[in-house]
Amino acid sequence: MQPTSDDVARTLKKAKEDLKEKSKLTEIAFFGGSFTAIDRAYMITLLEAAKPFLPDFYGIRISTRPDYIDDEVLSIIKDYKVTSIELGAQSMDNSVLELNKRGHSAQDVINASNLIKKHGFSLGLQMMTGLYGATLEKDLSTAQKIIELKPDTVRIYPTVVMKNTDLADYYLNGSFVPYTLEESVTLCSKMILLFAKADIKIIRLGLHYSDSLVENSLGGNYHPAFKELCENRIFYEQFLEKAKSFSEKKLMVTINPKSLSKFLGQNKRNINKFREMGYELEIKFDDTLDKYDLGVCDATEIS
Repeated sequence: MQPTSDDVARTLKKAKEDLKEKSKLTEIAFFGGSFTAIDRAYMITLLEAAKPFLPDFYGIRISTRPDYIDDEVLSIIKDYKVTSIELGAQSMDNSVLELNKRGHSAQDVINASNLIKKHGFSLGLQMMTGLYGATLEKDLSTAQKIIELKPDTVRIYPTVVMKNTDLADYYLNGSFVPYTLEESVTLCSKMILLFAKADIKIIRLGLHYSDSLVENSLGGNYHPAFKELCENRIFYEQFLEKAKSFSEKKLMVTINPKSLSKFLGQNKRNINKFREMGYELEIKFDDTLDKYDLGVCDATEIS
């Protein structure tokens, strides 16, 4: 059921009361659909309903399709103080987009992104990994092409097969094999580092938990703490790579204090594996280190 202008006003009034002064750092969001693709009069009605609350909020964030962006619609939404636009790019591989019936091309993403930045909006790009027809290489290529567009933010959603969809039919008849959870974690841990190096903020990695998602998904590759698993993997692999340079197993690890849980791993899985490998680790903190970096040295030489 589509929200009405009254729904918008009621929601924003409550949000203003709940957030208090924090509302000035918060964007109003029209998500869950393609905002610029809906009926133009209806779109303006929703923006009009949000307008009286704009002095109390930072601005408005919308999500939409790359093929529903042009100068006219950007001029309209800018007048209503829309500050951020997220595009559902999903993939930058035309064969993947076509197989998944996305209805737009990679060039549409490029054109829309450039136009959005030209009009002064903050640009967000959303991508999906493991779509029908995708490969690990194609997904990494999509990440690289998104980086080239220099968005301010990205969201990465691993594909989850849902019951009663075309993708479920492909999965059940064997024509589509989804990535395993392990493959998705390995892939997305690499993407985290790529986007971090490019100074592009990942504002979402993995799908929000819901009972419906768990009950209606197929393939067993959904995990509610997906981002945590990916960050754990970054530290696990980085430590092992750096530890190879030392003959001793007693090592000193230096990390940013905010990264401790990432290094230890979910339920201390990383540190337990290191101990099983015979490592004796001391941990030192350095808040000047990047959150995904760590140093390793021989602890016996220090002591």
